[in-house]
Amino acid sequence: MLVSREELKTLMKNKFMAAGLSAEHAEKTAEVLTWSSERGLHSHGEVRVEYYTERISKGGITTNPQWTWEQTGPVTGILDGDNGCGYPFAIKGLEYAMDMARENGIGVVGVRRVSHTGALGYYTEMAAQNDLCLLTMCQSDPMVIPYGGAEPFYGTNPIAFGAPTADERFVNFDMATTVQAWGKILDAKSAGRSIPNDWAVDVDGNATTDPFSVNALRAIAGPKGYGLMMVVDILSGILLGVPSGKNVSSMYHDLSEGRDLGHLHIVIDPARFVGLDAFKQQMSQTLDELGAVKPGPGFDKVYYPGERALLRKAACDEAGGIEIVDSIYEYLTSDKLYIHSWDHKNRFAE
Repeated sequence: MLVSREELKTLMKNKFMAAGLSAEHAEKTAEVLTWSSERGLHSHGEVRVEYYTERISKGGITTNPQWTWEQTGPVTGILDGDNGCGYPFAIKGLEYAMDMARENGIGVVGVRRVSHTGALGYYTEMAAQNDLCLLTMCQSDPMVIPYGGAEPFYGTNPIAFGAPTADERFVNFDMATTVQAWGKILDAKSAGRSIPNDWAVDVDGNATTDPFSVNALRAIAGPKGYGLMMVVDILSGILLGVPSGKNVSSMYHDLSEGRDLGHLHIVIDPARFVGLDAFKQQMSQTLDELGAVKPGPGFDKVYYPGERALLRKAACDEAGGIEIVDSIYEYLTSDKLYIHSWDHKNRFAE
């Protein structure tokens, strides 16, 4: 059903507050989720509310976190969130990093001991709107085999980059380091379809086309993706002193426990390099030139990173709201904190 942006955000905020989050943290969390939903990223939007609400109500997210900020150098700092809700702390950490970048040209902030922080594209867009570049990354729980392995070790470990232009556009590149998201395998299960043999492996580490046999996902581009997800884990895990690799906490194993996740923001002020105006003008020219490239067979044009998401948002604006499934709307408007428990499930929420 079609729900207005404001109604969806309010319903999500109210659920989080009912579970115990402060109004401030509930507001920021609901805003990021709404941002995701209106761009068609529903797996990082309203779909997550029931899971978060259950974890909050069971104590796995600290509702009154005793967070700390330590600026460890002119351009570095650590924000410890005391296992509070990840979204407001990812925003707060980015604000610290942007302040340092404006003052010194670069700002690097580690956000540690927090819960899930959602779609990284929200934060890269936030930086780009402030005329700054952002490279950001975070850990996730093990569900991907390392190259040459047969059992999960790393998570999907996403990484994202954003940059401003001289017009209303901005580059917003956000990717997981796996060939395909788990959600696509769920889609194949529900439709009874096979999957390509480079997406996942079975319990013995063999490539599988059967979505019901999937035991772990595969990294993009073999050893290259494996190396990239390792880099993400080092910079957002080991560097910040939180559990890393196969020791990253499970999203679903025990919702009464904090997750101790890490997230790293690296902000660069282009004004300290080529100059802000020159940078933004060249960025706009680059996007124009990409859009003028002759499309290949089966494609209508070359899109810059983030363009399709903005087109989906524009379609939502034109339609007057965000299309969500009826069962989620019914949950959001109910008095129940959660209906189907996510607790003590495996890494694929099964």
